[in-house]
This record gives sequence, structure tokens and C-alpha cells, in this order.
Amino acid sequence: MPTPTEQSPQQDLALLGLMQLVSPALPIGAFAWSQGLESAFELGWVNNEAELREWVEGVLEDGLSRCELPVLARLQTAWAEQDSGAIARWNTWLQATRETAELSDEDTRLGAALVTLLRNLDLLPEGPMLPDEPGYITMFAWAAHTRQLPVRQTLLGFAWSWLENQLAVACKALPLGHTAAQRIIEGTRPRLVEAVDTALERQDEDLGPVLPGLALGSALHETQYSRLFRS
Repeated sequence: MPTPTEQSPQQDLALLGLMQLVSPALPIGAFAWSQGLESAFELGWVNNEAELREWVEGVLEDGLSRCELPVLARLQTAWAEQDSGAIARWNTWLQATRETAELSDEDTRLGAALVTLLRNLDLLPEGPMLPDEPGYITMFAWAAHTRQLPVRQTLLGFAWSWLENQLAVACKALPLGHTAAQRIIEGTRPRLVEAVDTALERQDEDLGPVLPGLALGSALHETQYSRLFRS
């Protein structure tokens, strides 16, 4: 069994930094967005616990493991190497994958909110490294770099934060009970690990989300009469 002395202070600080970064209490307004899930409820595509788990696992496999997670890894590496060209390129690439106005707005607004927070914490990068309009993934990668997180831990933390947010949306809008949400977490945790493994193996030419249903739902959500969330 590992002993307490086997964990260095720097590793402890990195772990705490990851917990801070993925906490629902992080003041960037992530709770206001559903990433198309509220529309799936309204359209009758997701009606219960089983269908929600199927939706979440589908978005994880065809979305996060093909887009956000592998690009997050590339961006954290680019920050570590101070490669401003790669940072700008992947930031622009991510913006181009946002298929609706809502999804694009979510990425840029969360990115801007994280920039504001990091500025207040004196943690923004110096000089020309920061893109003109950095998205959420770009700034998450920078924050992970400043925390000296291993890339794999960064991806696991991001995937966990995404899953928690999706279930928080369901608890408010489906509605889904908290025990049911915990069942979904328990069943989906291995899928998060698999998604990270897959994301780390993908080549550049393999990247890009395959989520036409989510894009359609998000587009319809833009004119949905009554809604709780901004996407």
C-alpha cells in the first residue's frame, strides 16, 4: 500500500488545482448551459434514466473523445511548449466545430469568464500567447498547464466536469432524481476512462465531432419557447 510520504507536495497541489478547476463552484457560469440536452428533453428524445445514460454515452463517444478531449491534450502540450501558433490554430479549429450559435456562444462566453477569473488570480499567460478570442477548452488547457497537471489527469477532470454538468441539467429539467444521477455516474465512470484512452490515441485526421442529433437539437433550442438553459 502507498504511504503518505510517497505523494510529493507538488502532486498534492496539482490534485487540489484540478479539483478547483472542475468544481461546480468555479465562477464561470457553466451551470447556465445544457449543451443541447434541454432540447433533447423537450423534443422527447430523452425521457428517462436509461435514455439519458444512452445520450450521455453517445455524446462522450462521438463528441468528447473525438473533439474536446484530444484537442485539450494538444492545447496543454502547446502551452507547455509556448507554441502560440498551435494554440491559435486549435482554438480556431474548435470554434469551427461549433455547429450552432448557442454552442459557439457557450464556448466563447465560458472562455471569456475563465479569462476574467484567471486574470483576477494573476494567472493569465503573458505576451502574445493568448488568442484574441480564446475558447473554454483553450483556457482550461492553460489552467491545467499552470497547475502542472499530467495531461491524462486534465482530460479525466474535464470529462468528469462535463458529466456532472449534464446530470445537473437533468436533475433540474427532466427531472431526474439524485440517486438516479449517481447510478448513471457509477455506470459511466469506466466510459470516461475509455474515452480518455481513445482521445489520447487519435491522430489529427481522426478528429471532429459526429453529433448531428445534438446539433439539430441545439438549433431548435435557439427558438424554443420556454427554457431553463442557454443552450
